[in-house]
Amino acid sequence: MRLGRHIAAVAGLLVLASGLSACADEKSPEAAASSSTAFPAVIEHKYGTTTVPAEPKRIVVVGLVEQDALLALGVTPIATTEWWGEHPGALWPWAKEKLGSNPVPQVLKPTDGIEIEKVLALNPDLVLGAYSGMTKEEYDKLSARVPTIAQPKGVIDFGTSWQDVTRIVGTAVGKKAEADKVVSDVEAKFAAAREANPAFAGKVAAVVTYYQGIYVYGSQDARGRFLKDLGFKLPDGLDALTGTEFGVTLSPEKTNLIDTDVLVWLIDDYAKDKASVQANPLYATLGVKTEARDVFLENNETLGAATSFVTALSLPYVLDNLVPQMAAAIDGNPATEVKRAA
Repeated sequence: MRLGRHIAAVAGLLVLASGLSACADEKSPEAAASSSTAFPAVIEHKYGTTTVPAEPKRIVVVGLVEQDALLALGVTPIATTEWWGEHPGALWPWAKEKLGSNPVPQVLKPTDGIEIEKVLALNPDLVLGAYSGMTKEEYDKLSARVPTIAQPKGVIDFGTSWQDVTRIVGTAVGKKAEADKVVSDVEAKFAAAREANPAFAGKVAAVVTYYQGIYVYGSQDARGRFLKDLGFKLPDGLDALTGTEFGVTLSPEKTNLIDTDVLVWLIDDYAKDKASVQANPLYATLGVKTEARDVFLENNETLGAATSFVTALSLPYVLDNLVPQMAAAIDGNPATEVKRAA
């Protein structure tokens, strides 16, 4: 699956921004010694094994979200790949605060694949594509010049979990222990959310958008995994429909698949698209609508974007702001107000 279709599924717009290369952070003697023992770092992936010989200083991100993992570890890439949003450096608010005074990364603008020439012109010493749809041809061209990490073996394109992205990035930059700590801290927040919301356990939920019809994200997608991490189940039969893809556009006769205990919509225009969805005759009679069990998020607002990014940096924001909306929606009482995040 190529990048264009993944972007279309969340109504993303690609842009090109510019910036400056990152400066290396000064290290204490202890940190320098720890870094020296982390290399060479060896990472297995879909196309083989990549060795990072020394601490990388000029990292280019060709996946869609790895900049968040880098920043969570205190590392700034020299270039990122825009998913959508037109934010400088392809950094959304939850990640921008981690940039500090470091230079804003340059932004690459792929249309149907990686901009290989532009990547190589940046003279990187590491290319990260753990959350990408990198092809074998792209990998061969990049890896002939620079250590390149593709998506993991056995994972669908754009399907790498946030935990694996964080740990892959951590290993590549010599911060494996720090990456493990980042993961465990976020997983603790999920545990707290589950404990605070026992009503989620075993209930059915889904995340959907409009893409050639009603598009449902499955268990191999980060949004589907997010729901499962909160204790929800995905609709029965969904995996059979998604197959090896991260989601599926439902045929009209399958609309009742989204008659779930809680449903999260990702839309482009809150007022207009919400009204359109709820006026759809196939949707209007479902209990998820009549009992106000649906939650609507706008793609270009911070919460909507964070719900699609699903990274170590975006997830705390999602847990703080989306979970209360889901808790209000799941009670099945239309009178319960689902307060939109500010």
